[in-house]
Amino acid sequence: MLTLKYITENTQEVITRLAKKHFDGAEIINEIVELDERRKTTQTAADNLAAELNTISKEIGILFQQGKKEEANAAREKTATIKEDLSKLSTEREEIEQRLNDLLVQVPNVPHDSVPEGKHAEDNTIERSGGEIPKLHKDAVPHWELAKKYDLIDFELGVKITGAGFPVYKGKGARLQRALINFFLDNARDAGYLEVQPPYVVNAASGYGTGQLPDKEGQMYHAQLDDLYLIPTAEVPVTNIYRDVILNEEDLPIKNTAYSACFRREAGSYGKDVRGLNRLHQFDKVEIVRIDTPENSYNSLKEMVDYVQTLVEKLELPWRILRLCGGDMSFTSALTFDFEVFSAAQERWLEVSSVSNFESYQANRLKCRYRTENKKTELCHTLNGSALALPRIVAALLENNQTPEGIRIPKALVEYTGFEWIK
Repeated sequence: MLTLKYITENTQEVITRLAKKHFDGAEIINEIVELDERRKTTQTAADNLAAELNTISKEIGILFQQGKKEEANAAREKTATIKEDLSKLSTEREEIEQRLNDLLVQVPNVPHDSVPEGKHAEDNTIERSGGEIPKLHKDAVPHWELAKKYDLIDFELGVKITGAGFPVYKGKGARLQRALINFFLDNARDAGYLEVQPPYVVNAASGYGTGQLPDKEGQMYHAQLDDLYLIPTAEVPVTNIYRDVILNEEDLPIKNTAYSACFRREAGSYGKDVRGLNRLHQFDKVEIVRIDTPENSYNSLKEMVDYVQTLVEKLELPWRILRLCGGDMSFTSALTFDFEVFSAAQERWLEVSSVSNFESYQANRLKCRYRTENKKTELCHTLNGSALALPRIVAALLENNQTPEGIRIPKALVEYTGFEWIK
């Protein structure tokens, strides 16, 4: 969340910048500023009363020593009144702080200055693109038909076992999944990312730390008995490794990668855009996470975007990078670049990665800090990206590489799959 200091010192700027995300922040921001003033006033009053109580308490002993019993007892009565007033102020301060926190978590991150204006995905700007869109043979079909033809993915069996959005991968389909996971992890390690294997369920504090709670509570699967959440992305457990941690500046940036299954309810998703692998409730993804200093975080973001570009290029997929407009950005992001690959049989672009800088927004929730050379403690910046999410990558690979003889495997994947063709 935004720091209280940033909001109170840049009130109008915050309101103006939030408007780019189409968030009307005037009312809530002004209430936060007003509450902060009340909090300060209450704290000052409490400090003054505490000082007065301390002074009177010392005087009571002196009065008793001087034999001034009546004055001492009167002073005692006054301390009782002061203690009662202090208790009331303490309660008031706690109520103010709780209200402040309730409001602060409702305020999204402010967008970076380079975020374009716009409300919808159509308003995103194309940064760059590459690869060639393949020309398919006349009998080409979309990936869900290919999956059935070559017995790679059984969508109906997944419905039987669990429900829609939980496919079963079989044979070379399962091997392709495993190949992609290993391919992405090996590339991440070669790029300097430390591999970790996180839990797939997290507590509420972890969901709060990275901003999924309370903003996306309805989109996460919740094990109510244990109050645990199935992760929507490995970003959540991996970033929470650094919750309540003070890092050393010389150790930054920290670079982690992790494979995980991901679980998303995707409530309200329906229609042709969710057919096959286009939108699932459970899917596999390799994530990259960085913890960095504010001065270097945008260099890190560029490196991450450039790195993801190498992955789609190695997979020989047509790709493009979008700079998201204010209205299409996530609640927690300051700047996001989306990667899309072209699905030739569906004749549409499919999002396969989001790479984002959250600046100090998550770090403030996480209390993730670093110690500078002069021993000062500052909030870190956090970043993450999909590198990559598998379902739509698989969809594009199957569709774009289909031939009358079968489905060709890109050269970079052959050593991982162990086969060059799906026939």
